[in-house]
Amino acid sequence: MSTSQWKLRFLLDENVHRALSIFLNKNGIDFILSPKGIKNGNLAVLSKTENRVLVTNDSDFDDPFLYPKEKIFSVVLLKIHQHLPDVLVNRFSSLLKEKNKTRRF
Repeated sequence: MSTSQWKLRFLLDENVHRALSIFLNKNGIDFILSPKGIKNGNLAVLSKTENRVLVTNDSDFDDPFLYPKEKIFSVVLLKIHQHLPDVLVNRFSSLLKEKNKTRRF
């Protein structure tokens, strides 16, 4: 993977398995880790102000009434069990590849 391919920037919630941050780091993909213990509302604000896609397991972010598009930049809601880090990394890699194919440069 070339770092020039990836224009997306990510914010990993503290509930995301560490294997994903290792994968992103190895591939030169821009990401930050959320501060420990941050409240969901503040996490949404951080996503919006930093223009970062929030990657989380927290299904609260799937609720458009709690987190409408005006309150958060974007969300990837993981529905993969965190005890399967290899599956998580494979699926996330596939998502990135698919998004890269559909993006127009």
